[in-house]
Amino acid sequence: MQSRIYLAVMCAWPCLAFADHLDIDAVTVEAPQTEHAVAAEQNTAQAAGDSASLVSDMFGLQLRRGGGVSSLPMMQGLADDRIRIKVDGMDLISSCANHMNPALSYIDPANIADVKVYRGLAPVSVGGDSIAGSIVVNSARPVFAVDDSLLTQASLNTFYRSNNDAFGVNASALVANQQVYLRYTGATVDANNAHAGGAFKPAGAAASDRGWLDADEIGSTAYRSTNHALALGFHLDNHLLEFKLGLQDIDKQGFVNQRMDMTGNQSEQYQLRHEARFDWGQWQTRLYHEHTRHSMNFGADKQFLYGDAPGMPMNTRGYTTGLNSQVDWLLNARDTLRLGLDVQRYRLNDDWPASGSGMMMGPGTFQNIHNGERDRNDVYAEWDAAWSQAWWTQIGLRLSEVETKAGTVQGYNPSTTPSMMMGYAMAYGIAASEFNAKDRSTRDTNVDTTWLAKYIPDEMQQYEFGYALKMRSPNLYERYTWAATNSMVTNMNNWVGDGNGYVGNASLKPEKAHTFQLTADWHDAERHDWQLKWTPFYRYIQDYIDAASCASAGYVNAGNDCPARTDGFSNLSLGNQSARMYGFDLNARKTLVADSAWGSLGAQLDINYVRGKNTTSHDDLYGVMPLNAKLALLHNYGGWKNRIQARMVDNKSHIQAIRHENETPGYMLLDLYSSYEWKKARLDVGLENVLDKFYFDPTGGAYLGQGATMGATVLQGLQVPGWGRSVNVALTLFY
Repeated sequence: MQSRIYLAVMCAWPCLAFADHLDIDAVTVEAPQTEHAVAAEQNTAQAAGDSASLVSDMFGLQLRRGGGVSSLPMMQGLADDRIRIKVDGMDLISSCANHMNPALSYIDPANIADVKVYRGLAPVSVGGDSIAGSIVVNSARPVFAVDDSLLTQASLNTFYRSNNDAFGVNASALVANQQVYLRYTGATVDANNAHAGGAFKPAGAAASDRGWLDADEIGSTAYRSTNHALALGFHLDNHLLEFKLGLQDIDKQGFVNQRMDMTGNQSEQYQLRHEARFDWGQWQTRLYHEHTRHSMNFGADKQFLYGDAPGMPMNTRGYTTGLNSQVDWLLNARDTLRLGLDVQRYRLNDDWPASGSGMMMGPGTFQNIHNGERDRNDVYAEWDAAWSQAWWTQIGLRLSEVETKAGTVQGYNPSTTPSMMMGYAMAYGIAASEFNAKDRSTRDTNVDTTWLAKYIPDEMQQYEFGYALKMRSPNLYERYTWAATNSMVTNMNNWVGDGNGYVGNASLKPEKAHTFQLTADWHDAERHDWQLKWTPFYRYIQDYIDAASCASAGYVNAGNDCPARTDGFSNLSLGNQSARMYGFDLNARKTLVADSAWGSLGAQLDINYVRGKNTTSHDDLYGVMPLNAKLALLHNYGGWKNRIQARMVDNKSHIQAIRHENETPGYMLLDLYSSYEWKKARLDVGLENVLDKFYFDPTGGAYLGQGATMGATVLQGLQVPGWGRSVNVALTLFY
């Protein structure tokens, strides 16, 4: 497969080198190390409620899929908490032992106006407590009338995706005068299970007490989600005051690579923002609060009854409160000083109610995380200097104090005498006593610094380079999940989708990443004809938090050790190790035909490569996308836009042994997209995986979409397959 990617690149390069003109407005460079996309240009039928899918089309990003609206963006081989994601300025935290509610799941694609991506060398002003970079997602900015008349805007969108029968409706409305504006956005989507491009398992009952699944049906991929957002703004002279309210209700979301499913996620997000502009600069302050009520159990494709236990309910409550304030001070024509304060308070309770009448899951409530706290206090300073038309630099420093705590816990029962049920030791008393006797409070002092430089020698070339030191403190699940006594409990704690069971390590130290990165950008003087952009990077991570044996993390005593397994998976813990990562992103664009009677024709090529190695264990890193490329032909003619795209992915042979990661063969997929826009309407049509090709998703994780997922009959070795052919249609009406 690797040779096919190289062949496609070599065949495409003569066209890219000698064609005429390409006008692409979906992605433009706005600031050093920043990629910017306008979400309104995206097809909502392709997103189908998953905001992360909008980000995946951006240069150098991929997805690690789980639930239908909860995919995780991957940046330079890293994902989840290692990327700082801000949604309308809010730093949101996943309140789930399986990370089923990541930050991007709290905003619907219909409510996204723009996305900014900072890969690797993220400025300290866009967030700390991460090591890969930052993604900043914003809804539409306030809009006010320019005269005494009333400004009104409205849109209605509906879409359908054939592969999983996803149907959704999005609506928005705006009314404003010169001082006040009010905007509402609502979105709902309902989807069934997805289907692969061919059979990957026998057809039959999903589980002993569940319905039928076809041989090509990907179990536990159905979902239903509803989001509402309300924004109210006031404009007076140089001041803007804005209040935002977000409401979410997800009443089902299957997770194909987890042993549990989401059976409910209700969230409210409140935000008050003040922005003031002065002759000397700008001052912005934001106060926000988010409350999540999250529940998990077995969905429609996973066995529900274990003995006399009707399911295994898990209930999580998360509270996030934050304050950030930033001043941009224009010192002179050359220098800008940026000063900021970030304060965040996070509270978490993760309880598993009793189920059944026995000692397996009863008689009391299992406290996975009890009175968990994660408080972060940051201050930062950033200096931008435009030395000349050719040179620009940025130096930033962020100091962060992160304090984590957890209260005393209890298991389903206080027994200290091991008893076996379903092959599991059901005595939790010893493990709980040992955890409660530990020091459960840690304070980290982290440093985040970024040194950037941009050099523009002439109109046809630009170079950006620099160094960043980034630190990330462990999340509460990494530090404080405590019971290693049986596989049932460890299986319930897994945020990577590999099918293994996990127990935390209270001794974990923060990760510390050193990143060196260069971006070389060659283009024509007007940036319309051609562009070649190359971004190599190298990252060394000290105290990298990776999977480790339970023995190495101290789980070796008779009362709280990790049992061996017979299903091919493992029970694991976490440890501080070291890692090395390097790779590159390559993007090339060229016009083939410009402004002909049939419109404009252009070509675009994206190549991504990342290699990751654990330098302590000499194992490969988990979930790294293999060499991949995307080659597209783009046609524009008035309001008509077309795209023919080939996605090529190499075979995945660098796999992490300790997590039993699966190898996957390479593949190539063909996609077709077309849209036509009138003055008051837009029609989008897409045909994805045109040839209905079967393939396995290299970052999809272990297939756990059906069966007795808490038993030993679901075996390791089957990777989550990719989706087969899908016809996608969306219609948007504007007023």
